[in-house]
Amino acid sequence: MNPTVVVLSGGTSTEREVSLGSGKACAIGLARSFPTRLVVVDEDAVPSGLDPSRDVVFSTLHGTFGEDGGMQRLLDGAGFQYTGCDAATSELTFDKERTKMTVAAAGVVVPPGVAFSAEAKPTSGELISRLGPRIVFKPRASGSSIGLGICDGASAIDEKLADISGGEWLAERRIIGREITVGILNGTSLGVVEIVPNSGVFDYRSKYTKGLTTYRAPASLPATLATAAREAAQIAFHACGCRDYARADFMLSDEGELFLLEINTLPGMKETSLLPMSAACEGLDFAALVREMAVPALRRFHEAGLLATR
Repeated sequence: MNPTVVVLSGGTSTEREVSLGSGKACAIGLARSFPTRLVVVDEDAVPSGLDPSRDVVFSTLHGTFGEDGGMQRLLDGAGFQYTGCDAATSELTFDKERTKMTVAAAGVVVPPGVAFSAEAKPTSGELISRLGPRIVFKPRASGSSIGLGICDGASAIDEKLADISGGEWLAERRIIGREITVGILNGTSLGVVEIVPNSGVFDYRSKYTKGLTTYRAPASLPATLATAAREAAQIAFHACGCRDYARADFMLSDEGELFLLEINTLPGMKETSLLPMSAACEGLDFAALVREMAVPALRRFHEAGLLATR
């Protein structure tokens, strides 16, 4: 007998609406294989009514608290088994700078960057001397491209710096080329997907407005480059201590060099999202994908001997 798979969606972050869509889609897909229940989260707490002896948690919470280790720490403390990365890895990968340092130490190439706080901002001159005149600004810990800024030249950089009033930030050399992403399932890379936004920038609007981005799944790449992307994704996944599943995002420069941008441990999970696209390249439809995403947590649940008599 299997426990109930409880899908958590919503949450309190700026990515709540994205999570609500992910949760609904996953609950429908999981219900084809397991007893499933969808729960909307409205506060930074484990929802009431969940039982670690009867429920396994499948979280689709994006952003702060859901993806940064906050919910994972609470689930661990309450004795729940859950899908995806543990609290320590979630906290690590939510921090783009720590992620870059970790994967770079494992041999994965990352864009040159400068981490800074709003209280100690560098000057445009300092950034240009280190990164060049084309710079990408992003919050150090956020998702869905919220806060993303693309700047070309000192005046644009000055304007962006003036707009930054709080928080921790990352400035990176802008890599000109093609954006690709690779899903990882149980430590093994899936297909390579190319992202082609009409605007040239895969920002929040391009991600979530129908028709503004074209996706090529699989990406049209030479076999050597596709293999390199899949290998780099696996190395990054294991270097960060990920488990079960994740998604690795890259820029492929016009010179053919691959740069890892970030690892997303709780990526968007509607049927048209990037991880499902990557899985479809390998013949896994959405229902099969979410089933495989849940299996390791169910295995951990049974190995722990948690199932209560109903």
